[in-house]
Amino acid sequence: MTLGLPLVVYLLSFVCNDVAGCPAPSTLHPSTLDLQSLKREVGWPGVTGLASFSTTAWVLGYYALLLVLQGVLPGQDGQGVELASGGKLTYRLNGFNSAMFVLVLALAGTIAQGADFVLWTFIWDNYIQIVTANTMIAFALASFVYVRSFSVKAANGDKRELAAGGFSGNLIYDWFIGRELNPRVTLPFIGAVDIKEFCELRPGMLGWILLNLAFVAHQYKKHGHVTDSILLVTAFQAVYTLDALWMEPSVLTTMDITTDGFGFMLAFGDLVWLPFTYSVQTRYLAYYPLSLGILGTLGVLAVGASGFYVFRSSNNEKNRFRTDPADPRVAHLQYMETKSGSKLLISGWWGVARHINYLGDWIMSWAWCLPTGIAGFLVQQKGDAGVGGGQSAGTGAAGGQAAGTELVQGEARGWGMLITYFYMLYFAILLIHRETRDEQKCAKKYGDDWQAYKRKVPSRILPGVY
Repeated sequence: MTLGLPLVVYLLSFVCNDVAGCPAPSTLHPSTLDLQSLKREVGWPGVTGLASFSTTAWVLGYYALLLVLQGVLPGQDGQGVELASGGKLTYRLNGFNSAMFVLVLALAGTIAQGADFVLWTFIWDNYIQIVTANTMIAFALASFVYVRSFSVKAANGDKRELAAGGFSGNLIYDWFIGRELNPRVTLPFIGAVDIKEFCELRPGMLGWILLNLAFVAHQYKKHGHVTDSILLVTAFQAVYTLDALWMEPSVLTTMDITTDGFGFMLAFGDLVWLPFTYSVQTRYLAYYPLSLGILGTLGVLAVGASGFYVFRSSNNEKNRFRTDPADPRVAHLQYMETKSGSKLLISGWWGVARHINYLGDWIMSWAWCLPTGIAGFLVQQKGDAGVGGGQSAGTGAAGGQAAGTELVQGEARGWGMLITYFYMLYFAILLIHRETRDEQKCAKKYGDDWQAYKRKVPSRILPGVY
């Protein structure tokens, strides 16, 4: 997976493009696939073209800016859960303020320069090099925290400890899964930085929004208008991301923070996988400006709002009950006591399914993919009927497409869904895998009480089905 995950990100980045289409035409005929033709169709820059010193420097500058903002902007100090070895860690929580600072700067630049704002053109023109820079940062961070984890002392005077599953003795596995639970560094003028919590919510999450906005700007610059489809996806994902940043204190009780070590899995997931695979839909729509119309827009809005409601209200219910069971909003909920002293909710959202928040999360993913429609397009010369016709994006030289070319779906129609709906399928697998890990953890923690709880709340994610 160490090499496989980056390859998937590069594959998604190259195979869908405005050079030849989405997917690249040669991939539609695998029996006659020619490597040289494929390279031309995907705009292959050569191995040396995958990275750039200047792009990497700017990406590092972005990380440095977020570190400075964490240190200087107002925020609250929150405490994590009790560590296995005793004590609690304190976290500087101002991710939302940091994101708003950057987004206001981006807004000012856009007002001044429009779609030609340097940030948007930089992201579009250096997309592959930005992917590579973040991938190298993930590798570097995973290696740094792995080596440093060997300085963790048993006395725990500095509240450092190893993750329960992170010191198997297998170097590659421990490096990948994460050996130290909460690696931290102290930086001049900034103070203590929890590397895992910083990566969890800041560079990748904010980067996701910035990528989407860059794709919106490119669609306008190239096609002369902005479609309802790309605005919907961008809005849904911005709400999801800003909500996570606003609710930053709640992340301190999640498995990523409380249980998982910080290694390549989380570093790459936070810094590369999340921003670059979750924004595939807006990148596709920047190429192919699909309009949904009023009914299509209302339908997608209904799906997205439903998913967000289930996701946020269930998570709020759990977090309020954990932090203050006497809160009037949750005081009426029924629960069962466990021998460990914990209380398990058996009514409200958590009486419907044991991981009901995952259902809301997955429903939201539908709303991010549906605006791409029956995806797939080809770039062809005007009047060329050799690709089988089909629906057109209505572009051409006048719409911003290269002179003499147009976008048609042709034989690519539907095949692009393997790319634009990839997230929906992947996310279902991810949530089931995470739910399985949750179940194992809870069975170990609660013992017989967990079995009794499962009898009271039999559904895992989808009530009555799974």
